[in-house]
Amino acid sequence: MATGRTHRPATRSRGIPEATVARLPLYLRALTALSERSVPTVSSEELAAAAGVNSAKLRKDFSYLGSYGTRGVGYDVEYLVYQISRELGLTQDWPVVIVGIGNLGAALANYGGFASRGFRVAALIDADPEMAGKPVAGIPVQHTDELEKIIDDNGVSIGVIATPAGAAQQVCDRLVAAGVTSILNFAPTVLTVPDGVDVRKVDLSIELQILAFHEQRKAGEEAEAQAGAAMEAEAEAAAAAKEAGKGPDGDVPAVMPA
Repeated sequence: MATGRTHRPATRSRGIPEATVARLPLYLRALTALSERSVPTVSSEELAAAAGVNSAKLRKDFSYLGSYGTRGVGYDVEYLVYQISRELGLTQDWPVVIVGIGNLGAALANYGGFASRGFRVAALIDADPEMAGKPVAGIPVQHTDELEKIIDDNGVSIGVIATPAGAAQQVCDRLVAAGVTSILNFAPTVLTVPDGVDVRKVDLSIELQILAFHEQRKAGEEAEAQAGAAMEAEAEAAAAAKEAGKGPDGDVPAVMPA
């Protein structure tokens, strides 16, 4: 497997839209699961359902890859795995450094999904001197004083920031100055980077806030539905009571004097 920081994914030069690039890992995950079950081919409808997108969008995405499938047969699973892996740059080894080895950083270091996709954790870096030398996921933590040397020695182009928000920009600046051109940011802050540096932000609290919004909306809709049902029931009860009070000819009987 090839290595090196000079490789840039082919998606930009081929004009693949960013939205399509964002969906390619979803297709790859679904295809990998099919491959592990020795499924040879898959239809666009089946693959779209497994990836959580509609089939028309999937076919459009695959057209950017030059893959159109075979009518009546579908897509070759193994070839699509290779094709998407190649487009995503996963046919080579990507050394990665994780900076900030607190609870989140340690969890990322222990995540097995990196290695299975070609991302090798080359180093764990933290500013706490007491962390230096301590093994996390079998890798000794190194001090931030060594950051530039670590990046240069390992040919790192991808950095992961899992520091507190206040330290993230300084870490980012050092990573970029050392040659890192892609950053995955878990710190709850917006990073400023020069042209040519890609940043992907992962903020779990924001995702939870979005889910809270949807929960609140669903609760509101349920309350409105219940209120509407109660009003309808009251109206029906009132109508029934009025009907019960009518005489045999349909008129409300006159009140007889005592």
